[in-house]
Amino acid sequence: MPLETEVAIIGAGPVGLGLAIELGQRGVRCLVADPNPRPLPIPRGQNLTQRTVEHFRAWGVEQAIHDACVIPASYGIVGMTSYGTLLGEHHYPWLQRGKVAPYYHTRNARLPQYATEQVLRARAATLPSIDLRFGYRAGLLSNDASGVTGRLTPASDTAGEGAALEFSARWAVGCDGAHSRTREAAGITQTRDDHDRRMVLLVFRSPELDTLMRRHEGVSYINVIHPDLDGYWYFFGRVDLNGQWFFHAPVPADTTRENYDFAALLHRAVGQRFALDIEHIGFWEMRIAFADQYRAHSVFVAGDAAHSHPPYGGFGVNVGLEDARNLGWKLAAVSQGWAGPRLLDSYHAERQPVFVSTGRDFIGRMIEVDRAFVRGFDPTRDPQAFDRAWQQRASGGDGDVFGFEPHYEGSPLIDAMPGARCSAVGDHRFEARAGHHLAPAALADGSAVIDRLGGGFTLLANAVEPATLDRFTAAAAQCHAPLAVVNDVGQAACALWQAQCVLVRPDHFVAWAGSARSADPTEILSRAIGARG
Repeated sequence: MPLETEVAIIGAGPVGLGLAIELGQRGVRCLVADPNPRPLPIPRGQNLTQRTVEHFRAWGVEQAIHDACVIPASYGIVGMTSYGTLLGEHHYPWLQRGKVAPYYHTRNARLPQYATEQVLRARAATLPSIDLRFGYRAGLLSNDASGVTGRLTPASDTAGEGAALEFSARWAVGCDGAHSRTREAAGITQTRDDHDRRMVLLVFRSPELDTLMRRHEGVSYINVIHPDLDGYWYFFGRVDLNGQWFFHAPVPADTTRENYDFAALLHRAVGQRFALDIEHIGFWEMRIAFADQYRAHSVFVAGDAAHSHPPYGGFGVNVGLEDARNLGWKLAAVSQGWAGPRLLDSYHAERQPVFVSTGRDFIGRMIEVDRAFVRGFDPTRDPQAFDRAWQQRASGGDGDVFGFEPHYEGSPLIDAMPGARCSAVGDHRFEARAGHHLAPAALADGSAVIDRLGGGFTLLANAVEPATLDRFTAAAAQCHAPLAVVNDVGQAACALWQAQCVLVRPDHFVAWAGSARSADPTEILSRAIGARG
């Protein structure tokens, strides 16, 4: 007999595990398969935003994530841009995400992806509705509107631990990386850009580099722009404070582990020779790519299976975990019988445009801006013009932090304005806006807003007459949508949000904000669950 489950999740990186926990906490049965018995000890996906830590809070692991950080919070999570070499004279602060902290409910974190995975694996193991199958590869056998079938096969490095198993599921989600076999099996095509480059990832240990970096105390990651790279970067990141670093750089297309002097590359990028011990050499193909559809019948894609890009700005794991949060509550809503027919399609409608915007308006634009700069300015040719242009860059160094505000203004689940689009480009505000993340506010009783939000929809209000609130409660019952009502947030919170009432989705995005007395609760809620629009 095949294994039967509601959701088969193929791939147990942070995105697959996060999706499993989102579903498992809601009582939805899911199967998680991954060929790796343990997380791969390669540092990547380290720069976790405040919004990502909000997911961890919802999944019950916020403190465990902070406890797993190998760089103490007191050190700071600060970036730097440098010209020519890591230790060059031209540099300025870059991507200081702490500056947008007031708009989020949690603080950001920095830890290697394998440490994040260990925390999420431990949490998933506590949820009885999750069937974890590490050491197994999963492949799809069929996919149609009624569900999927597939096969679990012991991975080569764990041969002998178990026989092959077949499974059936209502849905499958490919969280199996940029080269996703799930995406290919489902026939989902990709759009790719023209940034194809062979890149090297080096993990190395160098206490001497730690000593050299004392002049930049608190800096955790550095991008180095150099004329020879024509807009691409040398990228350094601290793994810990004990001398371990990772490094990304473009290399010739025929580079192998044997035919290239990687120590010399590091010396060139740093700007001087230093003692180092290379612990890992890996290669990857740099491109910006996204799935043309995030769904094919009963198969969805999320994380790198849906979108991939170079690690410019640390967007990757953060964007992927938002996929998991978005898709998770929607699958649970259908499983539990309160979703409208358009809800699952809204996953693509909301998430795909956000990544397209991330790739175009942030990552791609970074490359274009840096290319124009290194082609146009040279400190050896015209130092005064270079210094003026460099200072201009430095003065706008926080634009990518404040401007990266993913939102769903064009979502079919809200009453969108004509011409509105879902995008990664926005602006951080405390005002509660439909399609945007709910910002924190001081509540009257001193509690945190995030801790008053339920697993379904939450209506936040203050001293609204019971008869008005009863209209929302009745509409929720009519739509079979779970609704919690909080009617004591305080006038200060309503003033900050600029709304008498705010309806918050399960993923803590605003579904609607306004005056309860003039609202049509049935229309608002039925649209929010995908029953109309």
